[in-house]
Order: sequence, then C-alpha cells, then structure tokens
Amino acid sequence: MSGLLIVGAGGFARETAQAVRDTGEFELLGHLDDNPALHGTEVDGVSVLGGCDLVHVLPEARVVICVGNPRDYAARARLVRRLGLPADRYATVIHPTAVVSATSGIGPGSVLLAHCVLTAAVRVGAHVAVMPQVVLTHDDVVEDFATLASGVRMGGGARLERGAYVGSGALVREGTTVGAWSLIGMGSSVLGDVPPGEVWVGSPARRLRAAEAPALDELATRTVGGPLT
Repeated sequence: MSGLLIVGAGGFARETAQAVRDTGEFELLGHLDDNPALHGTEVDGVSVLGGCDLVHVLPEARVVICVGNPRDYAARARLVRRLGLPADRYATVIHPTAVVSATSGIGPGSVLLAHCVLTAAVRVGAHVAVMPQVVLTHDDVVEDFATLASGVRMGGGARLERGAYVGSGALVREGTTVGAWSLIGMGSSVLGDVPPGEVWVGSPARRLRAAEAPALDELATRTVGGPLT
C-alpha cells in the first residue's frame, strides 16, 4: 500500500482524508501545510507533519494537493508549479461511492468525493476537485485545476476550461463552455458560454465582474505560454 501525503489542512483536505480512509487504497501519512501554527498538531486525528516542501523529503510518498477556495481558487496551480513534482507522484483519490463509467478518464492529482457520477466518455484533467454529488454527463470535459462544488450538474458536451470554479448547486447547460479561471456563483444556471477570467452569477447567469487577481494572474501566465502544470 502506497503512502499518501495530503497538501493542505483545510476543509477540502479534511474531506479528502476521509475519502482516503474510506477507500483503503493508501496509507495516509499526514497533512502538509505552510501554516507553522498547524505543525505538530492533528486535524481530525491526522497529523500535520510540516510545510509543503516536505514532499521532497519523502520521495516515495504519493501526493494530492487539496487547497483553494472561492477567494483564491488558483492556489492549487501555484503549488503544483512550485513543488515541481513529476505527474507520477500524484495520486488520484476516488471515493468508493463515486460512479465512474469505463469510458471516462480522470487525471493525476484529482479528487472525486462521495456520490459523484461520471456517466459516459467524461474527461477530467489533472488536479481537479469534484465535491459530493456532482453529476458529469456524456462527453463533458473538465480541464486541469477546475473546481466543481457540491451538487453541480453539467449537461452533455459541456466544458470547463482550465481552472474554472463552479459554485455549489450550479447548473451548466449542455454544449456550453465556462472559460478558463472564471467563477460561477452558487445556484447559478449557465445557459451560454462564459468568457475566461470572469465572475457570473444568477439564473440565468450573467456577468458580475472580472475575476480576482489570483485567477487573472494564472490566466495571464497560461496565455503567455507558461507551464501547463
């Protein structure tokens, strides 16, 4: 059984730790977090071993990065770039109650929590966070670093571009695209394409404003040919 380090010690990291326990696939070694106040403590009975750079001290351990929130949903991308680990160091965590069809695929470093459903020919990239009860239907594409909060539903052939964040309970119409590093507010209904780097809310969803600086910085990095991960 491979050892696993969870980078982060907040809510998403704690949920992932519970999923890891439920799967029984990995030996959970502990959390890593750059907040020194957490070092040497326990979170839900799991030790916080130290800062994130300890991934280099334990080279045999697999890693999953579980950071980010609606105020800074670009945090995972920055950490992946900073740590510079090869793709094969990253684990993929899938809760045992998730339903993933044989025709669907999930990239390294991604997490699927309880009762998610991927119906047919769904493609989920690397370092994607899929919260409980998300439904991805036929031919959906979710690119690297995207986040789908609990209860999101995507119609067939929809696409979330790199780093997009879709809030809890939002609906994305079939065949539509949510642009890179855009944010969709909770409970919104996306009926048409959303440009990159914007915040859309409501039903039907409409533009509220530009995304915050961390997301726009990532969008600019990607645009000028920065690292893919």
